[in-house]
Amino acid sequence: MQAFTKTDPKEHDPRATTRLAARPLLLLALTIALVVACLLVTIPMPIGPMYWDHYIYLDAANRIFDGQMPSVDFFTPAGGLGYYLFAMLLELFPNGHPLLLASWSLLVVTAPLMAIVLSDVQKRSTRTALALLLPFLLFSVLPFNTGDFYPYPGSDGFGIYNRQVCQVLYVLACGLLHVKDQRKLVAIVALSMLSLLFIKVTGVVAGVILCAMAFAAGRLGLRAAILAGLVFFATIAVLEGTTGMVTAYAADILALLAVNNTSLIPRLVQAASLNFGIVLASSVLCIILFWQRFTDTRQTTNALLHQRSLAILRKTIDQPAFWMVAFLAAGLLFESQNTGSQAFIFLWPLLLAILVESHARDGRSSRFLVVAAFALAIAAPPAVLIMQKSTRAWLGMANGEVLESTNIKTMGAVNIRSLQLLRAERMQQNYSEHKNTYEALALAGELPSFLLYSEYDFQTLWLRSADAAITALHDYEAANRVRFETIMTIDFTNPFPWLMDRHAPKYIAIGADPYRAVPEPDERVAAAVKATDIALYPTCPPTTARFKLLSLYEPLLMETHTRITLTPCFDGFIRKDLPTTP
Repeated sequence: MQAFTKTDPKEHDPRATTRLAARPLLLLALTIALVVACLLVTIPMPIGPMYWDHYIYLDAANRIFDGQMPSVDFFTPAGGLGYYLFAMLLELFPNGHPLLLASWSLLVVTAPLMAIVLSDVQKRSTRTALALLLPFLLFSVLPFNTGDFYPYPGSDGFGIYNRQVCQVLYVLACGLLHVKDQRKLVAIVALSMLSLLFIKVTGVVAGVILCAMAFAAGRLGLRAAILAGLVFFATIAVLEGTTGMVTAYAADILALLAVNNTSLIPRLVQAASLNFGIVLASSVLCIILFWQRFTDTRQTTNALLHQRSLAILRKTIDQPAFWMVAFLAAGLLFESQNTGSQAFIFLWPLLLAILVESHARDGRSSRFLVVAAFALAIAAPPAVLIMQKSTRAWLGMANGEVLESTNIKTMGAVNIRSLQLLRAERMQQNYSEHKNTYEALALAGELPSFLLYSEYDFQTLWLRSADAAITALHDYEAANRVRFETIMTIDFTNPFPWLMDRHAPKYIAIGADPYRAVPEPDERVAAAVKATDIALYPTCPPTTARFKLLSLYEPLLMETHTRITLTPCFDGFIRKDLPTTP
């Protein structure tokens, strides 16, 4: 596939060329400046489904501030890079909303890499550079997933590291398809692959497929591939030698595989069904591209006869249909392991290259129009859906109100409709007054609602009950002259140490989904649980996941802790030998 070579009319003037060439990089810089401005203040976010997922980042950051290391000192559901980037931005922008900090922290990596891409591409065409940049900014700045998990508009607080992998894959695809300078490509490939590895390991699998295709097609030269590989493995070696993080991360991955023992085929089918429109359009486009090249066999064969065998092989592989197959396979493999993502956004750099080549070869013919129509069918839905979701969420805030809170810092900067807030209050009373009923449901393996964690009243109630629990903790400390230095929760997320400026015990998993991301407690975990000052257990409502976590940790707490009722929605396991304060 040929690079975009046509120029804008004004680019014949060297001064105009300079001005136009600066535009993509200037737009990128202005966007980063806008992001920084938004992080200087606390912007309330509309509450959304599974909103509490991003509280995991607060737990991880607080542990990192304490000197703990992901994988080494606590079990993580993903790689440590996202948590380190979040912790860095939280330190720089303490007033920034945690959801925006978590979503935008990846720009620390992707923005410089995109700048390298633009610096190369804009030498040949400003329009191509802008065509690559604008979707990148859209997907990076709007913190939303391409999938829907609830009918009401709201923020997507979940799937953040999945979105980040897709954004890195987008930059990697831009480099592999549009960057000509092999030195720049070395930096893009090496840093992208390292980022993918330490965000989520399935991301690096998808990245390997893209790089392998680029190497086979001759886009990634042998020397560049070797240098990128040396940088990649040298960095891993240094990290392992200085921190031991790599082997610890590998152990976490193996533990996750042991917990998640479902086969790959059903997950691939699920990924294809969730993204059926894109997969179908991409498959049809593959057939069309293959057929178009098949009809050009004679011309292609004559051209190849005058080249060396290696060049013939690369030219044979460097076909749009084969690129589409590789990208589609990478996307399906990655999405098979996800809940929430920006699925297949990295197809756009490939589609752009295909469109440019098709137009250069066929002009505005019917062949080109067919390719353009399917390219639009593939690229438009993710962008349109994310713009629609963001617009609905932010417009919906006009009918809402900011949650009143005392103890939950910027985490409490959420906007919720009064009707949903009223429902949260009513459900809290119901959970408290009919606890036996909800416990019976949980013991039977059922939730009060099939979409409980996506319900806005559940997410609102969690914030309100956490706020009340912190007040109760302060009151208990004052009345009993104690201080809870280490705090854990028997729940999915634990932002309490960050909220109270305390510490989290080592080795206990963050993002504690007992069905997918919590291994059986070993001796280190058992000792940490027994030594924690207080373990908080939410009871509004009892759920299957909370019961399962309680079954893991309560046997460890029975000998060393006493269970008390802190609030109608929180119990506490308090260490018996907790020293009193003066």
